[in-house]
Amino acid sequence: MQYHRLGKTGYEVSAVGFGAWAIGGAWGDVSEDDAVAALHAAADAGVTFFDTADVYGDGRSESLIARLRRERPDARMVVATKAGRRLDPHVVDGYNAQNLTAFVDRSLQHLETESIDLLQLHCPPTEAYYRPEIFDALDAMVTDGTIRRYGVSVEKVEEALKAIEYPGVSTVQIIFNAFRQRPAELFFREAQARDVGIIVRVPLASGLLSGKMSRRSTFAADDHRSYNRGGEAFDRGETFAGVNFDSGLDAVEELRPLVPEGATMAQLALRWILMFDAVSTVIPGARNAEQAAQNAAAADLDPLPDATMARIAEVYEQRIKDQVHHLW
Repeated sequence: MQYHRLGKTGYEVSAVGFGAWAIGGAWGDVSEDDAVAALHAAADAGVTFFDTADVYGDGRSESLIARLRRERPDARMVVATKAGRRLDPHVVDGYNAQNLTAFVDRSLQHLETESIDLLQLHCPPTEAYYRPEIFDALDAMVTDGTIRRYGVSVEKVEEALKAIEYPGVSTVQIIFNAFRQRPAELFFREAQARDVGIIVRVPLASGLLSGKMSRRSTFAADDHRSYNRGGEAFDRGETFAGVNFDSGLDAVEELRPLVPEGATMAQLALRWILMFDAVSTVIPGARNAEQAAQNAAAADLDPLPDATMARIAEVYEQRIKDQVHHLW
């Protein structure tokens, strides 16, 4: 495992982290035994960064990570959670000091801690980035010690660029993968200039880039890959990275010959992300111990050759870019 500095937080975190959405919900059923085994396998492989949210399983994901901490009291871990998506309706006026404080208090209970390592606004409406009072409220939480650092999780590059104008924003979590390449054009450079850590989510495009899917693949009714392909529940860019499923499968077949010997398609996809120096950590999800171990092993692959990087860029330009580049 490699370790990177997470921007101005000062935390040293594993290059491959653990995204805990799948063990919370919205990815079909994951038993508690499998979820805990996945967390332990990640920690065994050197993973030290764990990302969750208060709405993942209505607190289940946070509680599972608290259990991991109890069972591994000597482990060096940084835990990030998110707040805001409990709002109903999810509107910008709900992002106020009173609500954010209540959300943080609830997460503190589930995480069984007195202070959150990293709190992230959870993909708030775009207007939130134009309301300084929201970031003032987060600064106040840092001052009172309920959170140590804060950042944002965004849908759009434009939101990320606006967010990093606030000096207290230490990290930005953003979708970036071989099928969503726009953040590398401008945002990465601007984030590095401001010492903002970049957390990459949806690195496998909801499994498309795992190389394990086909046109015969089916998903459970409670799996967002069934019910959110058109953005029916939340931003459709969160599901298959906004890429049409069938055309995504075709693009994967063009990438398959690039997989290094002894590696998997998912590991290629993760290693591609880590080729970008601006990336602090990438947070693939895992539903079991085997997936968690394989994800972590991607950090140990050799750097990808220039020819591989060029071919991935070419496939994106030819097959994917027109679908997603202008939207996020």
